Amino acid sequence: MPKALLKIVLCLLFLVSTGTKSAGEFEQWCIADEQTPEDELQAGIDWACGEGGADCSKIQVNKPCYLPNTARDHASYAFNDYYQKFKNNGGTCYFNGAAMITELDPSHNSCHYDFIP
Repeated sequence: MPKALLKIVLCLLFLVSTGTKSAGEFEQWCIADEQTPEDELQAGIDWACGEGGADCSKIQVNKPCYLPNTARDHASYAFNDYYQKFKNNGGTCYFNGAAMITELDPSHNSCHYDFIP
């Protein structure tokens, strides 16, 4: 009997340690692909922050996500804002191949990247 109880306890510990998220429920963010040229990133920023409807106020001067002031960082923020808002309604993380999905939270310092389940 003690061996059976030990097996049950070990199984329960394993289940608890693996978390409660099932497949497809991992947190995902949309960021700029590191291999994308700056002019393509800028085109993506322009679309996301304009016609796309992303809230790009946080990547403006003196705002939490302005620094580092690079096209790649600003594109990542804009792409993610768009993706989080519209992914449940058909929005994608594509941006003409300029973006990619990551499961690593890209937030840094005071710059918080939203995740919406």
